[in-house]
Amino acid sequence: MISAIALAGSGVVAAANELAAGKKVFRKCIACHAVGVKARNKVGPVLNGLEGRAAGTIPGFNYSKANKNSGLTWDEPTFLEYIKNPRKKIPRTKMVFAGIKKEKDARALWKYIIQFGPDGKKKS
Repeated sequence: MISAIALAGSGVVAAANELAAGKKVFRKCIACHAVGVKARNKVGPVLNGLEGRAAGTIPGFNYSKANKNSGLTWDEPTFLEYIKNPRKKIPRTKMVFAGIKKEKDARALWKYIIQFGPDGKKKS
């Protein structure tokens, strides 16, 4: 019983560490993107509610035609491929970013971003 509790506790710690790592990686994104309740579009769109959202659909953001017409729906595999090299995944996108090459960092970033629902509140 004690080992089961310890194992469950280690999973909680691992998830918290991954979110902290993702928050740190998000510093590379914060100049252009925002998350959270008070998030607003910047040079890039708000990333609240990203998981399951069709690319190019945040109201009030002027997306490139390439992004709007990409047919992408954001999920973890799509995001991981995109964030390595945005212009390779969506040619002619307006996003100018060298990418996040380390998969561990990209996965942590995804976990950090998807904790924010469409309203910007953190999911339980």
